[in-house]
Amino acid sequence: MDPSQTTSRRALVTGGSGDIGGAICHALADAGMDVVVHAHGNRERAEALAAAVRARGGRASAVAFDVADPAAVAAALASLLEAGRIDVLVNNAGVHDDAPMAGMGDAQWQRVIDVSLNGFFHVTRPLLLPMARARWGRIVSVSSVAAVLGNRGQANYAAAKAGLHGASKSLAREMASRGITVNVVAPGVIEGAMAAAQFPPDAVKQLVPAARAGRPEEVAALVAFLCSDAAGYINGQVIGINGGMA
Repeated sequence: MDPSQTTSRRALVTGGSGDIGGAICHALADAGMDVVVHAHGNRERAEALAAAVRARGGRASAVAFDVADPAAVAAALASLLEAGRIDVLVNNAGVHDDAPMAGMGDAQWQRVIDVSLNGFFHVTRPLLLPMARARWGRIVSVSSVAAVLGNRGQANYAAAKAGLHGASKSLAREMASRGITVNVVAPGVIEGAMAAAQFPPDAVKQLVPAARAGRPEEVAALVAFLCSDAAGYINGQVIGINGGMA
């Protein structure tokens, strides 16, 4: 038997208490994984999502830390790794702080980069060697169509998410021989509180060839597939899920 399958696989989903993150947590739990639901500061929300997963028959726990704080990440991951390795990592944490670049402040630029890009580094790096020793791992980062097309007022967000593309392609080359895949999914307009505020229905019909917003569950299904054994030969890819926008 493959040693990676002697126990249930564990998955950490950063930003797991949001709309897309929550759907990903449910999908991974439905696939039989033990899911660790991460939140930035609102641990109660992560606990509620973990409870919802358990109510459906899955296994889940909650954790809270700031992915942009290297010391906080190191302490949290050390505690998690004491219970065993993390086999699957979904880097979903991200923030918006939109403004035209001409009027963007340093703090707006830095915080968005810190969470999406530096957070990817802080969380991913400590999990690589345990995955490599097991010769199996899945890393999926959630980007955005903004990283492919650009978007007015989101130079910081697009830069942070586009950085995930290059970092993931490079990391895939480094880790592929150890049975670890590293991929990116880049959603377009997805139903949820954030999209509802930015994209009224008429705007969605103009922007998206499919003439509708995507559903968090559709993103989660793609992520869950990339985290499966069946996706073992898909590596270093940026996969759009955007209804034909890009």
